Amino acid sequence: MVPFRISPRIYIYDQFAEFANAFNIGKGDLLITNEFIYSTGMQEMNFECEVLFQERYGSGEPSNVMMDQIFAEARQREFSRVIAVGGGTVIDVAKLLALAGTGKTVDYFERRIPLQKSKELIIIPTTCGTGSEMTNISIMEIQEQHTKKGLAADELYADYAVLIPGLLAGLPYPVFATSSIDALIHATESFVAPNSSELTEVFSTKAIDLIVRGYIKIIEGKDHVSLMRDFLLASSYAGIAFANAGVGAVHAMSYPLGGMYHVPHGEANLQMFTTVFKAYKRIKPQGKIQELEKQLSGLLNVSEDAVWSAFDELLQSILQRKPLRDCGMKESDIAAFSDSVLANQQRLLKNNYAPLDREEMIEIYKSLY
Repeated sequence: MVPFRISPRIYIYDQFAEFANAFNIGKGDLLITNEFIYSTGMQEMNFECEVLFQERYGSGEPSNVMMDQIFAEARQREFSRVIAVGGGTVIDVAKLLALAGTGKTVDYFERRIPLQKSKELIIIPTTCGTGSEMTNISIMEIQEQHTKKGLAADELYADYAVLIPGLLAGLPYPVFATSSIDALIHATESFVAPNSSELTEVFSTKAIDLIVRGYIKIIEGKDHVSLMRDFLLASSYAGIAFANAGVGAVHAMSYPLGGMYHVPHGEANLQMFTTVFKAYKRIKPQGKIQELEKQLSGLLNVSEDAVWSAFDELLQSILQRKPLRDCGMKESDIAAFSDSVLANQQRLLKNNYAPLDREEMIEIYKSLY
């Protein structure tokens, strides 16, 4: 059994000002965030700290090019504590800023230099999806390779994970939809992963429960913003689960789509989600997937035989899934993507509920194309 671990110390505050006072932000701190977040409440606090705005170094999800530019700027400044306030991109970047060394991003991801944490790291998520505040993983697009890669190491754990529901009050619906679906996928993939345990299941099942019940409330007419506390907690619960049990083929097969065509992470995962699980069900019908179906059937009030069609319908009501061709993918990419997953994502594929070989992956891509 893999040891269960929650590494960061966890704090919850209603508003950012409470956190700022408690943690005494000031000289010696590097705050990395987005300008629109900073300008809607932080700027007026007049912090005496270094500030970097992630979007000034590139848009979209993190890449090695963006990260190298941020490295160059950050290494000219003096700081002993990194404070990340943002979504997945900001958090993935901050984890590497807390490391020692002068190498480039790829040097860390390919382990050409030792990983040594030299700064204290505080992570404050402003979306309800990545759960990265709880994990030891950073994801980057390696532009030269046209794919994403993950770096998993204990040196990437935050020292503090701080949850502030008030920071999510203005979260636009499209960002909410893609990020919360990502959290749901973290929870379900970790639930059926080979390394899941009674401990990880506590967090994955609670995350699934909160997210699915929240989606049902939204479909019935409730404003998503009123549910932010539940979704933020669900994201963190899912992060704890997948930090310990891992995620598998849904993430692995989405990475080439995100790396080549820059499809947002949650949306790329949605493309693969239920189709991968239906393949799991066909290959290995008995086991943890039955327990997952039982939980979903209760939440959706349908029979276990109807779970996947009802689950698909629920997800489509939250975020419409497009054919892969509408995401930019070409038919000629199908085999190449499958080969890329096998070559670059073994870290994730080992967490599959059931084995998926090259032919299975090709069929999944074809069915979604």
